[in-house]
Amino acid sequence: MYALIQTLDGWLARLEKALVVLLTAGIAGIMMAQVIRRYFFGNPIFWAEEISAQLLVFVTLFGLSLLAQGGQLVSIDFLPRALGPRARHVLLGLLGTAFLVLLVFMARLGWSWVNLPESRLELGATTQLPRWYSYSALPLAMAAMAFHQFAAVLRHGHDALWPTETTQPGAST
Repeated sequence: MYALIQTLDGWLARLEKALVVLLTAGIAGIMMAQVIRRYFFGNPIFWAEEISAQLLVFVTLFGLSLLAQGGQLVSIDFLPRALGPRARHVLLGLLGTAFLVLLVFMARLGWSWVNLPESRLELGATTQLPRWYSYSALPLAMAAMAFHQFAAVLRHGHDALWPTETTQPGAST
């Protein structure tokens, strides 16, 4: 089960990375087309800014999820670094569990917000697309980040219970 969750975590990260790359390319393409049409043909794309801003929100939220998966979010780590390997993994597992609870709460709150009738009825200013499409980025990204965090908590628990043998600097192998 542990290996399956770690594998799914890796697949989810690859999917998110592809999504972020595609959406970033989409933003660049839309904005380049906007500039060319506006300044060379005098005929701007009326929906370009709205769609680009929505895509940027998706890129930002799923980029945060990727940072969480890679353990690259900003953190204060002087205490875990001062501890031994087993105590470090226990502490990081506890802190990770607290962060996991927060992410699950945010995902649930986000789904509640997306499902509100007033959110369902709101339309984009220029595209007239339902805004709940773009609002759904928050709960989706929080759910993905929660899964990454769940996998990280399992890794810390696994490493605390079954530490891997590592050689000390300067030790002969």
